[in-house]
Amino acid sequence: MSGNPLWEGWYADPEVAVLDGQYWIFPTYSAAYEDQLFLDAFSSPDLVNWTKHEHVLDTSIVKWVRQAMWAPAVIEKDGRYFLFFGGNDVQRPSRTCCYDPDNDINHYGGIGVAVADDPAGPYVDHLGEPLIDTFYHDAQPIDQFAFRDTDGTDYFFYGGWGKCNLGILNDDYTGFVPWEDGELFHDVTPEGYVEGPFMFLRGGTYYFMWSEGGWTNDSYRVAYAMADSPLGPFERIGTILEADTTIATGAGHHSVVNTPGTDDWYIVYHRRPIPNEGRDHRVTCIDRLYFDDDGTIQPVVMTWEGVAANAIRR
Repeated sequence: MSGNPLWEGWYADPEVAVLDGQYWIFPTYSAAYEDQLFLDAFSSPDLVNWTKHEHVLDTSIVKWVRQAMWAPAVIEKDGRYFLFFGGNDVQRPSRTCCYDPDNDINHYGGIGVAVADDPAGPYVDHLGEPLIDTFYHDAQPIDQFAFRDTDGTDYFFYGGWGKCNLGILNDDYTGFVPWEDGELFHDVTPEGYVEGPFMFLRGGTYYFMWSEGGWTNDSYRVAYAMADSPLGPFERIGTILEADTTIATGAGHHSVVNTPGTDDWYIVYHRRPIPNEGRDHRVTCIDRLYFDDDGTIQPVVMTWEGVAANAIRR
């Protein structure tokens, strides 16, 4: 069994994916913003045995990030690996007339993207500046997720502060394809949304998921919707992951992975140990994700044991 947490140390906001025949998890290094200056990654052939890859991305590579490198998301395209991330905890629209990089950390930044030929890197800054640095529809530019549909379209969900936007990445991931109305992003915020969007496709149904509550406390939880299209509409169905005071609290900001060729599904998420001693004391865990016959998701049972080994078949 994998055990929970999956490894030692404070890690949050885990993004799990199958890349190059292995499971990969890219989490946030959970620390004070001024110390949150790098991303580690973890790889496994079977969900049980994990290898740590230190500093696959840091501020020596992404020089415009001065604090709060967080909430990574990864996608493969044409044999290259694109790693999206938030940087600098932007608090208002950037690109102001008086931007001073030495004194204006929270006024410049947003969502960036790095690229490598291997999931473990080395990565380079794809643009040398944020991919999104503006508050479209009042959504803070954080917590991004790239979803490839069956027709090859790469959709891009993101947003904090209770707002979620959806765009379409262009071919080289340097920007976005405008919608028919000329907008770059559409507001697709469902009821209860706070942050942490995620989507997966199972049996022709699109599952859109997000985190609710407050990330610093016990109210954090995961809710979801089901739709016939990646565009929605996304009607909230219910909560599937929340605090269990016999195990942990503050469970949220998750991702989901399917073992290829099977109907085995897993949810990877962070939670707060009991007793919790600090705002950033979050650990990365994994448990099974089960579905009812009608496709709805059963409530997740948090465990100490984690999951059994499940190697990717080649």
